[in-house]
Amino acid sequence: MIGIEQVDWPPAPLRTERLVLRESEARDRPAFIELFASAEVGAHLGGARPRDELERRVPEVPGRRPGSFVTELDGAMIGMITLMRRDAGRPGHIRPEAGEAELGYTFLPQAWGRGYAAEACAAALDWFADARPGEPVVLCTQSANDRSMRLAAKLGFTEVERFEEFGAEQWFGVRSPLVGPQT
Repeated sequence: MIGIEQVDWPPAPLRTERLVLRESEARDRPAFIELFASAEVGAHLGGARPRDELERRVPEVPGRRPGSFVTELDGAMIGMITLMRRDAGRPGHIRPEAGEAELGYTFLPQAWGRGYAAEACAAALDWFADARPGEPVVLCTQSANDRSMRLAAKLGFTEVERFEEFGAEQWFGVRSPLVGPQT
């Protein structure tokens, strides 16, 4: 199996009607810190991280690795999208050998409720479908995260299983390469 890391990276910026998905830059560092220090963002991700710790540990150019896109609106980072290999040691897989492509997304609270996550995730999934034709994508979210559950359905993910991880029930779904976003 060829990994995400073996896809030409970074791709040219992906443009949607309102957004740009691109590689991280040094100017994104304050937004990364805000994202991981936010109590609202951390509510379903294990909690916010201490801002002082983030100030010390976040690199000058954070999030620069294959499969990680900054989501930009009007020149400013509002969130991030990742397409990474799911760790084989975690529960939830659709292949016996594990290592599936997994979609992840986090957005600053001020960007919530405007459809940016759906727009950005759809663009990343379209890019991935072109880069890795025929490869399914998985998604895992806390079942208590109503917004994320609605987004998963809108993007065409269907439930495979639920399991307990990180002290909460997790919803695990798959998006077949033949399934697109739901309208």
